[in-house]
Amino acid sequence: MIGSFDITDYGEVLVLLRRCEGIGLSDADSKKAITAYLERNPEMSFVAKADGEIVGAILGGHDGRRGYIYHLAVDVHWRRQGIARQLVEKCLGALKVCGIKKTHIFIFTRNESGMAFWKSVGWTYRTDIGVISKTM
Repeated sequence: MIGSFDITDYGEVLVLLRRCEGIGLSDADSKKAITAYLERNPEMSFVAKADGEIVGAILGGHDGRRGYIYHLAVDVHWRRQGIARQLVEKCLGALKVCGIKKTHIFIFTRNESGMAFWKSVGWTYRTDIGVISKTM
């Protein structure tokens, strides 16, 4: 079952994200930061539950121009059942309602399984742009 990501899900989602390969966590993933993100982007992040436990999660939102997906994770025991695809569709649907026509994903280039998933659902890896960051 797919439902909205509520801050009360934070602890369980954090455990899931830490268990999944290819996910990078930072101070931007603190409970305080995620609370603020969910408040700025209501009803755009989702969790998948099975047997009363969170088995998948997606963190999505937008800046008014572009949509962004920061984390997508499905527990290894629940993969290959369409959960990730459902989470992505739900997130993109919410972004579309807000008028967002293009969404970006930040992914580690070494995350081979993640790259394979995104390509399998029709996303294009771009080599014409890069990310430049500064920690403040």
